[in-house]
Amino acid sequence: MPRLSGVAVHGYGAYIPMFRIKASEIARVWGMPDSELPVLEKSVNSLDEDTVTIAAEAASYAIARAGIDPDRIGAVYVGSESHPYAVKPTGTIVADVLGVNSRLLSADLEFACKAGTEAVELVSGLVASGMIEYGLAIGADTAQGRPRDALEYTAAAGGVALLIGKSSEGAIAELEYAASYVTDTPDFWRRNHERYPVHGSRFTGVPAYFHHIISAAKMVVEDGYSLGEFDYIVFHQPNTKFPYAAAKMLGIPAKKIEPGVVCNLIGNTYAASSMMGLAKVLDQSKPGESILLVSYGSGAGSDAFVFRVKEGILEKRGRAPLVSELIERRRYVDYALYLKARGKIRE
Repeated sequence: MPRLSGVAVHGYGAYIPMFRIKASEIARVWGMPDSELPVLEKSVNSLDEDTVTIAAEAASYAIARAGIDPDRIGAVYVGSESHPYAVKPTGTIVADVLGVNSRLLSADLEFACKAGTEAVELVSGLVASGMIEYGLAIGADTAQGRPRDALEYTAAAGGVALLIGKSSEGAIAELEYAASYVTDTPDFWRRNHERYPVHGSRFTGVPAYFHHIISAAKMVVEDGYSLGEFDYIVFHQPNTKFPYAAAKMLGIPAKKIEPGVVCNLIGNTYAASSMMGLAKVLDQSKPGESILLVSYGSGAGSDAFVFRVKEGILEKRGRAPLVSELIERRRYVDYALYLKARGKIRE
């Protein structure tokens, strides 16, 4: 696929709800040994938070970093697998909250955990074509998990927004390359009227996650890059083990993966997972450094992006909270309050 030119990130923002539940608290209820826990803890949305509020918070931080008038935004795309309405878009609510002009392209996206990076591709294409000046690509979720299922330990809440526009002075990072790899791999699904998703257990790793992540990364190499040239590499984070295992398969040093791995403290934020890793890396990267981002979405597919950090990061980084600051802002809840906040207890 061709390399991109003239497309850049001008603002980015992350939002992580304050509530946390320790994996050991869930394990206490269901009798799972602590030695088998996939993460330490995860974020949980509060009673007054949903995908809309999470997406709006993340996007407001992206706009603050960019320092532009929301009226100049021409597209708002929200990727999620927990949209609050079955029939009514999330994106229009978010745009209205942000004060974006109604002359707007907007749609909701679904592709499991890569719904957010799907939005990045769409907005980047619109900017590159000249159809819009700026666009918001958002991944946000209040992820679902059946009680006692393995997903309950990792399915978390959070959101990330990228404000994308034409390359110019003051940009945070240029988007140099984008490609996707998809197959019909049914590792994870939820039919209509079913409350919780179903997954293929170990099948979600091999051939699902690893095949797509590795195939997408190899596409980047085939198109002229070397994995060794990247300063940071971010993979989708369903748990703490998978990103490192994929890196090992590709011969990538763990130190290049480490800066973007946040799932151990906030869980898998689904549509925002790989984007959260990107935000964490942007919080510490320097001008001139390069970032490879590879997402993964069940069903199944991966999106691969190459970002080149620009001088604008130095001025704009401090205009909104860092991911590390959002992680430290936490309040622990017990399993009963977790069930109430997630709507798992019904009258």
